[in-house]
Amino acid sequence: MSITAVSVTAHLRASAELPDGAALVNGFALERRGGGSRRALLRHGRELEVYDLDELFAGERAPAAVFPVPRPEWERGGPSVSPDGSFAVFADQRAVRAVARDGSTLWEHPHDCWGFGGSHPHTGDEREPCPGPEHGSCRISDDGRLVWAHIASASAARNCREHWVVLDAGDGGELARLPLRSESSGSFQLSHPDGAHVGLGIGMGQDGVLLHWARWDGAELSSWGVNQELNRILADVHPAHPGFLTVEHGGADLRLHALDGTVLAERTPEQDEDEDPPCWDHGCGFVDAGTVIASTLDSDYDTDRARHWLLDARTLEIRGTVDYPGPVDSYVRPLGDGTWLTYDDAYGTLDRWSTTEE
Repeated sequence: MSITAVSVTAHLRASAELPDGAALVNGFALERRGGGSRRALLRHGRELEVYDLDELFAGERAPAAVFPVPRPEWERGGPSVSPDGSFAVFADQRAVRAVARDGSTLWEHPHDCWGFGGSHPHTGDEREPCPGPEHGSCRISDDGRLVWAHIASASAARNCREHWVVLDAGDGGELARLPLRSESSGSFQLSHPDGAHVGLGIGMGQDGVLLHWARWDGAELSSWGVNQELNRILADVHPAHPGFLTVEHGGADLRLHALDGTVLAERTPEQDEDEDPPCWDHGCGFVDAGTVIASTLDSDYDTDRARHWLLDARTLEIRGTVDYPGPVDSYVRPLGDGTWLTYDDAYGTLDRWSTTEE
């Protein structure tokens, strides 16, 4: 089948250079918060810097908040910053830690070590990370009251060594936990705009991907898995949609889901007759309530320019391909407000785009 999608012109709305030596943190480094603020989280040496995106694009070079990293040697397990920017939580190798702007520890929730399955002694320098790439994640709720954390914590009774716990953001006290039958190589979390639900994606290497949703109502933790095929990656959510968007691990298709996992729409990549089948890249999401943006890669990854597509947000029908004024070879991160971001890692430049000039 030949590609017949129309070309849609992308307009550069703003550009900003990130500080020298700074890098976007793992996971959802470019985030929306429930109140509408949009932020970028950067790891800059021994500090976590938080930038307001609107201020950054307006020329403000100073971060809105800075947090000393409690264990700079540990570079995995993306941190989370409270909605008001007053504290940050770090998913460390052996604990979940809440830190104030002055670097003081507000509380600590110890757990088993992620390194080498957790069954080894800790000797010598306690700040030195143990071998192994495995890590968990954390997420402060949009109201700032809860911390959701994926931790290593063995439970022989249920044959589980990982749990998803709900912590009180004020003191780190555990409110609830969910045993997980996972062997994580890494995870990330995403708050749903409804203010109640949180999604957890767990990558397990060659064993696939787990995807769970949960909510805590103050008394009971409700949770459900929505990825029986073990191949769906949680991509994005939007206030206008009660569900969520996923991409197949190998890029075979995009899907729009209801919150219980029901598939509402599905889209495979368009293909030229004389080319190998392309695949969807993992970077995709809602430009606004009516539009999804996604990118494709050639199946052999032999590409010198990213190809971005605009899709209908409810049917995933393709509306057109994005035409940039110059070469763009980048992941996309939509902001849900009609704009999306691309990042040029060669020059450390963050660009903001839209389909309109204003």
